[in-house]
Amino acid sequence: AMPKKLCLRDIHKCIGCYCCMQACARRWYKSFSLDRSAIQVRTAGGISGQMFITICVGCKDAPCIKSCPTGALTQRGGGGVRFQRDLCTGCRHCVRDCPIGALSWDDAIGEIIHCRHCGYCAEICPHHVLGMLDSVEEKS
Repeated sequence: AMPKKLCLRDIHKCIGCYCCMQACARRWYKSFSLDRSAIQVRTAGGISGQMFITICVGCKDAPCIKSCPTGALTQRGGGGVRFQRDLCTGCRHCVRDCPIGALSWDDAIGEIIHCRHCGYCAEICPHHVLGMLDSVEEKS
């Protein structure tokens, strides 16, 4: 099967219910904390009602991978990263170097919160804000 990548389908349908964040935190970190979600939904505030959703875009030459001194982050087929906790020293260079702020560090569990492009959040979203795209591998 072709690898898939998480994407935004229609941000205007987002009502800020946080189901996606709750789903991610529960599935991967057995947590109810929205801080343990790899997808972040925020409101711009004010009267605009505009929502902002931060998700890993699966960079081709991911800066987070390049900045990891121990090889704890490796390229995932189709985009995004795989994380090996046993190789991680907690330097947080990956968090610092992600251009869109899609990675975060969790002190309590001593690891990064990262997107696995599993699609669970997209399945759970009641308004079809998120989706999964076929990820075309570019031949080098």
